[in-house]
Amino acid sequence: MSITYGFIGCGNMAQAMIGGIVSSGLAQGADVMASNPSEPKLAAMAERYGIRTTHDNRAVAASADILVLAVKPHFYENVIEEIRVVVPRDTIVVMIAAGQSIAVNAERFGRPVKLVRVMPNTPALVGEAMSAVTFSDLLTSDDREAVLAMLRSFGRAEEVAESQMDVVTAVSGSSPAYVDLFIEAMADAAVLQGMPRAQAYTFAAQAVLGAAKMVLETGTHPGVLKDNVCSPGGTTIEAVVSLERSGMRAAVIDAMNACYRKSKEMSK
Repeated sequence: MSITYGFIGCGNMAQAMIGGIVSSGLAQGADVMASNPSEPKLAAMAERYGIRTTHDNRAVAASADILVLAVKPHFYENVIEEIRVVVPRDTIVVMIAAGQSIAVNAERFGRPVKLVRVMPNTPALVGEAMSAVTFSDLLTSDDREAVLAMLRSFGRAEEVAESQMDVVTAVSGSSPAYVDLFIEAMADAAVLQGMPRAQAYTFAAQAVLGAAKMVLETGTHPGVLKDNVCSPGGTTIEAVVSLERSGMRAAVIDAMNACYRKSKEMSK
C-alpha cells in the first residue's frame, strides 16, 4: 500500500523533501500534495515532479498519511488551528520548524496526534541532508520506519532525544553556513595566490566534500585523518599550526555555543 504525503508550505525545504521523495522512487508525484499561497511556486513543483497542488491547507491535511508542516515557526499556531479537526487519527504530522516542541503542538491539536519533530538542513537541496528526528509516543515502529524512509530519501537521518534538538541546530542545522564561510575563505586565499575564482571555489568545495566523505565512509577519527596528511616538516602541518595559533578550534566551539544558546531561547 502506497503512502500519501502532504506538505503545507512549499518553500525551499519542502521542495527539497518533495524532490527526494519523488526522485528516489519512494512515491509517485500523484501521491504527493502541497499547498501554498504562491501559484507560481505550486505550478513549478507540479510541472517538475507531477505532484498535486492546492491553496487549501485543509485539503492537504485531510488526505495525507504523512503531513509535513513546512511553514515558518510563527505560523504554526494558526495553521494547526485551521487543520486540526480534519487531520485523520492515524496521520503522522511532521514538524520541521525550529523551536516547535512536540508538547506545545500536541496541546494545540487538543487531541492525540502522531507528532514528529525533525531538524533537516539545507543540503537536502542536493540530496545530502543531515536530519535529526524525535518521535512522540503514539507512533508505531512502522510509523517510525516510514518517516525515516522519507528523510533518508534526501540524505541521512538519525533519531535523537528531543532535548538534543538545540545541539542538532548547532552541529548540523546551522553548520552549512560555517562550512560555506570556510570554503569562501579558502577560495579567497587561492585567488590571492593567483587561481581564478571559479576554479578556486571548485577546488575548495571538492576538498571539503572529499574530507567529509572520508570521515563518514571510513569511520576513521578525523584527528587520525588529519595526522595522515601532516608529513613531518611538510606543508600541511605548517598550515595546521597556523590555524591553531589563530584559535580555529576555539572559534568554531564558540560559534556553536552561540548558536545553541540562541536555539534554546527560541524554544522557550
